[in-house]
Amino acid sequence: MEIVLIPGFWLDAASWDEVAAPLKDDGHTVHALTLPGLDSRDADRTDISLRDHVDAVVGVIDSLSGPVVLVGHSGGGAIAHAALDARPDAVARVIYVDSGPLGDGGVINAELPIVNGEVPFPDWSTFGAEDLVDLDDALRERLRGIAIPEPVRVTRDKQVLREPRRYDVPVTVISCEFPAAMLRKWMADGHPYVAELARIKNVELVDVPTGHWPQLTRPRELAAAILAAVDR
Repeated sequence: MEIVLIPGFWLDAASWDEVAAPLKDDGHTVHALTLPGLDSRDADRTDISLRDHVDAVVGVIDSLSGPVVLVGHSGGGAIAHAALDARPDAVARVIYVDSGPLGDGGVINAELPIVNGEVPFPDWSTFGAEDLVDLDDALRERLRGIAIPEPVRVTRDKQVLREPRRYDVPVTVISCEFPAAMLRKWMADGHPYVAELARIKNVELVDVPTGHWPQLTRPRELAAAILAAVDR
C-alpha cells in the first residue's frame, strides 16, 4: 500500500521517522511529507496558503499508481481531508492521528499567535495538560528543537470542500488526547467539533492513549494502529 504521512503544524517529514520504519518493514511504501514552507526555519512562508499544502498532497497522490492511504496528524488531518475531497477515487482510507476532518468553511487554528509574519511553536502554557501526556523534558526539548514556524495562512485560511464522495471513503481516527468513547458521545450528541466526522459513512475509532504527539511519545503503538487500519 502507498501510505502518505502528513505532519501536523511545525513538523516536517523527519518527525515521522520512528513511525515510518515499521510501516516499511511491513512491506508498505511510505511517503513522509515536508509541506511547503516547512523545509527550514529560513524558508519564505509569507504567501504559502492552506491550498498550497493541500495541492502538495494532491500532487503526491497523482504521482502514485496504486491506492493511497492518507495519514494526517493534528492540522495535517484537515489537509488530508481536503486532499481526499480532491481525489476521492484514489484514496482507500484516511487515518486521522489525534485529529479529524475539517469541514467546509472551517479553519484549523486562527488563535495561534503570529510573530514576525509567521506562527512559531508556542509556549508550553498554550497547550492543555492532555496535550502534554508522556511528553517528558527530553521529548519537549526534542520537539521544540525540530519545530519550524508554520505559515500564517495555513493556520487561518478557510477549508474549501466540494466533493460529497469524500464521505464514502473509510476513516480511522486514532484517539490520543480524548478517548474514543468521548468522540463517539460527541458524534451522537451532534457536537460541532465532530460534525464533519459524523457525516462519514464508515468510521472506526481506535485508542492510543498519550498526548498530542504520539509519533514522539508512542511511535511503536502508533505504527501498529496505522498498520491495523491499513490491513482493514
